[in-house]
Amino acid sequence: MTDGPAAGARVLVVDDQAPNVRLLEAILTPRGYDVSSASSGEEALAMIAGSEPDLVLLDIVMPGMDGYEVCRKIRERTETAYLPVVMVTASGDEQKVKALEAGADDFLTKPINQSELLARVASLARIKRYQDTIKRQASELADWNRELETRVETQVAQLERMGRLRRFLSPQLAELIVDTGDESFLESHRREIVVVFCDLRGFTAFAESSEPEEVMGVLGQYHEALGDLIFRFEGTLERFAGDGLMVFFNDPVPVEDAPLRAIRMGIAMRTRVRALAEGWARQGHDLSLGIGIAQGYATLGKVGFDARLDYAAIGTVTNLASRLCDDASAWQILVTERVYSSAGASVVADDAGTRELRGLSRSIHAYDVKGVDSARAVS
Repeated sequence: MTDGPAAGARVLVVDDQAPNVRLLEAILTPRGYDVSSASSGEEALAMIAGSEPDLVLLDIVMPGMDGYEVCRKIRERTETAYLPVVMVTASGDEQKVKALEAGADDFLTKPINQSELLARVASLARIKRYQDTIKRQASELADWNRELETRVETQVAQLERMGRLRRFLSPQLAELIVDTGDESFLESHRREIVVVFCDLRGFTAFAESSEPEEVMGVLGQYHEALGDLIFRFEGTLERFAGDGLMVFFNDPVPVEDAPLRAIRMGIAMRTRVRALAEGWARQGHDLSLGIGIAQGYATLGKVGFDARLDYAAIGTVTNLASRLCDDASAWQILVTERVYSSAGASVVADDAGTRELRGLSRSIHAYDVKGVDSARAVS
């Protein structure tokens, strides 16, 4: 029994003469070939459809469907279009030509020469093995491509989700949501938050007297500077609206130091914008910053529609922070008494007195934050 590449190859012998079948079996079986037989063309096609062999030895002259017709039908099927077929002819060049025209890969002449038979069968069996390898590799490649496409689609979807979430969440939180797939805490809920509202003083006059390109340039610097700080302090960005900006803390992820974190961010914003304002002043632009910070309960969650979602806070606390910002003078950070007391002893602030704020029915006791002195914190 041979151990070559043809060992174990399945050979279908198609012949209506039993002695011819036995002869071929006697030659091939001892060499390791798995030989099966069919006595008619119809039987052969049924066997090929049920369990495709590696090679077909096909007699031409048979009752009913002859070998030429069987070969043509084998070639018509996509699954067997490249199945090796050896036609067994009695003699004559005419039969050989017709065999090749029918789609045969090779032919043998009766009486069968054993060495020629073994050589042709081994050669075509090796070709079939190569074809099977190519088909298997093509199938594996197609599966791999489908898997790759699925992965790419998943990654694109994750990037799109990340892009949407990063509009209002810190990168760390956006990545957490994408990695876990849990967006449940973005659904509508009620929570106490600390809201920071800030805008540029003198911006309206500047926008009216400046070219649009200058205004966009200033806004670009302003947004980039403050956006970096928002993410650094892990705040949730509710919106940029021209020179106005709203950020809140303690949602969607709770933080224990929300009032102090909001004040620290406000101070960092003031410092950052002061540096920008020096450059703007050299260009003739008189701009400064005002900040308001308030604490209270709000209803929070996603708002919008599928193509455009935002994360918003609805409640009096957002109006209060906005009104404090409106009331603040240049470079002033006004906070409510609740924020000031909750932030702890490290906050340095002056009493800004009681204020009547537009749109609010009650007066507000405010504090003017000067800075944070960690040495003053109570241990």
